[in-house]
Amino acid sequence: MGFGIREGRRQAKENLSSDEEGDCPRCNGSADASSIPGYLQCSRCQYEWQDPGDLSSEKGPRDSISRDSEKLEDFKREMSAGEGLARVLGVEDGLDAAQKESMGRLQNKWMSGMHGQYNAAEDERKPLMIAFDDNDNLLETQVGAIHISDNVFDGGEEIRIEYPGRGTEFFIIDDDDDLGWKRGRTLQETARNIASIINRSSALVHASAEGTSVSIELRDVNLAPTSLVIYVDDPGGKNMTVERLGVILDPDQIQVYEDYHQVIKIALADGIITPSEYQMLWAMRQNLGITDEDHVRIIIDLFGDNAVKECPDCGVNVPLYIEYNAWWCEGCQQWV
Repeated sequence: MGFGIREGRRQAKENLSSDEEGDCPRCNGSADASSIPGYLQCSRCQYEWQDPGDLSSEKGPRDSISRDSEKLEDFKREMSAGEGLARVLGVEDGLDAAQKESMGRLQNKWMSGMHGQYNAAEDERKPLMIAFDDNDNLLETQVGAIHISDNVFDGGEEIRIEYPGRGTEFFIIDDDDDLGWKRGRTLQETARNIASIINRSSALVHASAEGTSVSIELRDVNLAPTSLVIYVDDPGGKNMTVERLGVILDPDQIQVYEDYHQVIKIALADGIITPSEYQMLWAMRQNLGITDEDHVRIIIDLFGDNAVKECPDCGVNVPLYIEYNAWWCEGCQQWV
């Protein structure tokens, strides 16, 4: 065994040595061209060294980590100028003074000051959605939240994400369903499970778990936040509630007419009553003892007769007939 090791070392030494004077500074082997510009490679031991006869280094620094750092600093210096963002976007030509000023404000307020981190082991990738108002102020992108208060589910719990004209997405508590989420060991884990199934299947929203809550954002900036509907059907014990615009939309917590008025304003902000919104409002009316006639009167007082209702069968927005206190779908030939 020992002889074999010594013999192998002797052969290796012979392979890496040469009686002739060669080019390689390590084994005197002959030099070949390297894949790295300005470098040579030994044909015997594959060692690489800088070609002393190469003049390309005089033309500028070779690309490297240090060179990349220099390029990054150059980019930062360009971005610190008022038109840096415009150049990055390729819209520097033809901008008037007001547009250049606005571009500079955006850069200084949000581009240069953006910092953050993303842990791939714990966090789910979030889409980059940044919205500004006319004064370049950053707008809130969260359109709602689902709060989980209890981790003992009775079965049948359902989350609906709905948008007029685009249909309804259903997410239920069911381990065996493709659109099902499961109860975790903790409230936080349940929230992550809900966010995960929504992200995997929803074409309307992105969800992110924040403690015991699930934050909801729109995936498409062309969708109107006021038209999105988040509804929780939670039979039995109360486990989940929905929050929109700082208001908890829980039928069991509606105590007075003023609460119902506030919910009506949120639900009909876009002028449309969707099927899930109608179910939520119906449950609230049962708790308050509000009749259908009073419900329609409140809507008329707040929105006039322009409020339409989405037909649950055909999805068409149908008009209100005040004299009948109801909405009529001509296509389905039914009151909705």
